[in-house]
Amino acid sequence: MDNFWFAFFLTFLAGISTGIGSIMSFFSKNFNTKFLSASLGFSAGVMIYVSFVEILSKSKRFLSISLGEEKGYYFSVLSFFIGIAIIAIIDNLIPSFENPHEIKNINENSYEKRKKKLLRTGFFTFLAITIHNFPEGLATLVAALSDPRLGISIAVAIAIHNIPEGIATSIPIYYSTGSKRKAFYFSFLSGIAEPLGAVLGYILLKAVFNNTTFGIIFGIVAGIMVYISLDELLPTAEEYGYHHLSILGLILGMFIMALSLIMFI
Repeated sequence: MDNFWFAFFLTFLAGISTGIGSIMSFFSKNFNTKFLSASLGFSAGVMIYVSFVEILSKSKRFLSISLGEEKGYYFSVLSFFIGIAIIAIIDNLIPSFENPHEIKNINENSYEKRKKKLLRTGFFTFLAITIHNFPEGLATLVAALSDPRLGISIAVAIAIHNIPEGIATSIPIYYSTGSKRKAFYFSFLSGIAEPLGAVLGYILLKAVFNNTTFGIIFGIVAGIMVYISLDELLPTAEEYGYHHLSILGLILGMFIMALSLIMFI
């Protein structure tokens, strides 16, 4: 039981590190559009890189173990596009007066339209990261229960990953609402999903959870995060007119995430 609480503590610390990223995103006191464009690009870079390099590879690995290499690869790809389909359906189900992809009244204030789109982008980012953190939290907990030293390494690596994820969640919410409290709240809440998912998964899914379901979940989450990056984050970053800054942010986000992975191979 003592080992369980140690494993849970590691998972909790890894999860709440999203709050660190949220705080870092508040360093800019004014609504600096250059900072916003670069930050949204950075967020997209983080999500795209971690989806293809880490999450999708985990999906393939788990499914290959249970289904064989060839079939596991097919199901991983299928779950990835199922994730894209899920978030695309959600996108299309949103009423036109709330959906920034639909044509609005041309007299509507441009600033207000951008604020609405940013808020929606922040919500979808929060949703994707929260879903992602559920299985991630369970993975950290199980690793720490089996080998505390391995659990520490994984928890530190995930904590580093969660810092830019905190930025990804808080930036659009902060710039759309002007409220640091709301931005921090949603960012912190997405991190809390990690220990919550660990406990719920361990209690409810222990008897039925296997490599197949774990792999499918990771594949779906990767698809959701890539769709959000391409459909929400990057187009919003480009709208502010700083193409090169948004691309620089994208590359920097990928680079930071790559470093975090290299450090804990």
